[in-house]
Parts: sequence; C-alpha cells; structure tokens
Amino acid sequence: MKILSKKSDIQSFLGTLRKRGAGVSPEVIKNTEKIVSAVKRRGDKALKEFTKKFDGHTRIRLTPSVIRKHAAKADRGVVRSLGLAARRIRRFHEKQREKSWSYAEGGIRLGQIITPLRRVGVYVPGGAASYPSTVLMNVIPAQVAGVDEIALTVPTPGGVINPYVMAAIELLGVEEVYSVGGAQAVAALAYGTKTIPAVDKIVGPGNIYVAQAKRMVFGQVDIDMIAGPSEILIIADASARAEFIAADLLSQAEHDPLASSVLVTNSKALAAKVLMELDRQLAALDRKGIASKSLGRYGAVIVVESLKAAVEISNSIAPEHLEIMTRSPRKLLPMIRGAGAVFLGPWSPEPIGDYAAGPNHTLPTGGTARWASPLGVYDFLTRSSLLEFSHKGFIKLAGPVEKIARVEGLGAHARSVEVRRKAKL
Repeated sequence: MKILSKKSDIQSFLGTLRKRGAGVSPEVIKNTEKIVSAVKRRGDKALKEFTKKFDGHTRIRLTPSVIRKHAAKADRGVVRSLGLAARRIRRFHEKQREKSWSYAEGGIRLGQIITPLRRVGVYVPGGAASYPSTVLMNVIPAQVAGVDEIALTVPTPGGVINPYVMAAIELLGVEEVYSVGGAQAVAALAYGTKTIPAVDKIVGPGNIYVAQAKRMVFGQVDIDMIAGPSEILIIADASARAEFIAADLLSQAEHDPLASSVLVTNSKALAAKVLMELDRQLAALDRKGIASKSLGRYGAVIVVESLKAAVEISNSIAPEHLEIMTRSPRKLLPMIRGAGAVFLGPWSPEPIGDYAAGPNHTLPTGGTARWASPLGVYDFLTRSSLLEFSHKGFIKLAGPVEKIARVEGLGAHARSVEVRRKAKL
C-alpha cells in the first residue's frame, strides 16, 4: 500500500480505481449467452444439465423439510445472532414503507398508487462462500413491501447444503427455495421453467456470470443492480485511531483482489501509523494473500491539505462504504454528495452495517452511488399515477390540452378532448 500526496499521483490512482472491474471478457459473455439461451429454450432440462455440470447434482427444489433438517445443524448461538439481525433489519426497513396518496382540486383528483411486486427472485451465493446475511438483506425488504411470492435460489456445489443459509431461510419463513445457481438460475427466474415460475424482479449478488446474466435478462425482468467489487473510503484526521482504520481497510481488502481500500487524511503522522498497523494486522489475517493483492493494486493512503479536499476526493469516487473518523464527523456530512452508506465516528465500523445495524448492505459500487441507492423496500414497489376528472374538472383543462396537442401535430389527441368538450350532458 502506498502513500500519495502529489496531485498527479492522486489523479492517476483515482483513474485506476475507476477502471477497476470494468468490462467483461468476451469468453464470459459468450458462455453466459449460451447458458441463458439454453435455459430460455429448454427450461428444466437445460437447468438440470448445467446444475449437474457445475454443481454435481440434478436436484432443483429444496423442500421445507429439507430446509428444516439442515437448519437444525446450525449453531444455536449463530442462529440467535441471525434472529437479532433480522429484527433490526426489519425494523429499519419498516420505516421505508410507502402509502398511496391523492389530493383533490375542484373536480379533479390526482395521486399515486403504491403496489407491491407480485413475484420476486432472490439469488443467494453458495459454495466456497455462503452468506446467510444475504438472505436477510434481500428477503426482508421484499416481505416488508408486501411481495406476494418470493423465490430463492442458492447453489449447492457437490450437493452440500449450508446450514446457516438454511437457518436464515427458515427464520424468514421462505418456502420456495431452489438449489440452483449461476447464470442458469438467473435465466430460470427471468424466463421461467416448468419447475421455477418466472419472476418480475431479480435481486441478490453473485459471481461474474451471475452479474452478466442479470445484465442480459434486464428488460425481461427488473434487477436490483450489477454489483462490482467491494470498496471502502475512510476520511480521517489526527484524532483517529490507526488500529481502527487499518482493521476497517482490511475488512474490505479481504473480500477480493479487486476490492478497494482507501484512506484520505490531512495528517501525515496518521498516514504513517496506519501503514505500520496494516503490516502488523495483515500478518495475522487468514485471507492475507487476497488482502495483500487488493491493497497492492487498489489500496492507498492519500494525504491532503484539508478535510474539504478529502471530501472532494470522496465525492469523486462515490464509494460503496464511507467512514468518517474525525473530531466532528457530522460537520462533514452535509458536504457528502455520493456514498452507498456513511458510517460516522470511531464506533461505527463498516462490518456492523454488513450484518446487524439495520440498513441494507446491498449497496451501489463502482461510483454508481452518484445516482443509485441501497436496496430497500422501494425496490419492491411500483408507482402508478391516478387521474380522476369530473366534467367540471375536465372543462378546466380541455382548452389548454387541445392547444398543446395541435401544436405537437397530434390531432387525434386533440379530438379525444374535443368530442368530450362538445358532448351534451
């Protein structure tokens, strides 16, 4: 990991970050297209073939009894922790509920109708890394929104079923669960098969094939986002504790060699201390090989003259996770223009947000926090405009509407209004 202070070096590093994870190889695109196309055309038959090839079995559905059997193998202490997290996540997301509304103005009623999606697919990664927290973060907002049907897919390589994922599924009462994964699962959810009915929206993270498949089926169904490599940016001043900062940078670096971990500070002394702490903590890390690659390519300590300059760098990156460890972190908050989640103060580390704080950990990455938002209840709702006119209200707008329609050359539009305006009551 390097210390950067020259403007040219900083700009060069930021340019490298923006290119991180960009683009998909032609081979991945080609292979994903083959899988998606095959499932679209041949349904369950293709789904079983790919599941056999990649995961070593042909089972598609996990029954509630199988879920319960494997959930019972989970450590009870972990299950209680998942229950605590689920309650906090649900409480937070209940604040995001939306209601239909309308207002009246002299014979006219206008409004918005809020409707939950009918059917949603949740993709949960499986295999080498299994994430019960993903179940909680993706299913609970859909439940709070009032989604009628939730279909969950989770790959089980070698037929091995993760007890903690099953415990999270049982905890939330999800009964429609399929042991399929990869691009084939995304295709099945999007286009439907005999066993897996099509959904209206697909949410949840996955590998590069899952991400590419989601990109391909978008339009047939909605998707949450195309998730990129994880990232954290920490703004800190001399008051911050180096060991906290180093630990938080490593918490992202251990995810993936493409993960990005950046400290921006106005303290040269803190920068030096953090580098020392990183070396010390990295040596004891189980995933130090991954973390070392990540820090070497996409990690940096950037030294700037002021906290205002630090905020400008943060805004240019729009990080997935932004931690502010300064004497007065709230003072910087109004200046922040893009971040997936903002963690204020030394006692708000990013991993708390990953699991049990309450806000969703499915966050925009790769600079998309400039315009995108965390996954939430609002992602599982549709909004329809409501228009209701009495004759009196209609007459108020008939003339102006006819004029605008004729200016735009749309005579039938104008006529639709005109025949009503001239009609006898």
